[in-house]
Amino acid sequence: MGTDREPGSLYCLTRKEYNGADQKSVEKNFKAKKILVYGIGPGEYNRISACESTKEIWEALQTAHEGTTQVKQFKIDMHTTVYELFKMKEDESIQEMRTLFTSIINELHSLGEIIPTNKLVRKILSVLPGSWESKFNAITKAKDL
Repeated sequence: MGTDREPGSLYCLTRKEYNGADQKSVEKNFKAKKILVYGIGPGEYNRISACESTKEIWEALQTAHEGTTQVKQFKIDMHTTVYELFKMKEDESIQEMRTLFTSIINELHSLGEIIPTNKLVRKILSVLPGSWESKFNAITKAKDL
């Protein structure tokens, strides 16, 4: 009975044919599916309502939000360019600059691109406008950068 079944083929069985492991698998899938469904908004629900397994749900959401590999690489390239061209504006507060910078870094991080902290610090120091030069010099001397 159980030897010719492939993993993941539980939907082809009747409840009477389930063994203990099958039942646990179905229960885990149900709980995981419930968590995923409750964790999304109504607009997302239409995208996943026909999915039977948590794997299908996850893949549908992943494709919708990250896109294909090509789309993901395009997003990485786009955000990397934004990061490289980032500058603090003269009329911008340090907090506004930091918020925007953090947003760019978080977007790259969510796409799997991690920039080391030392590079982030150097980037921040390099984008400060001329009015920050004396502070910049004090920081670099104090921290031996």
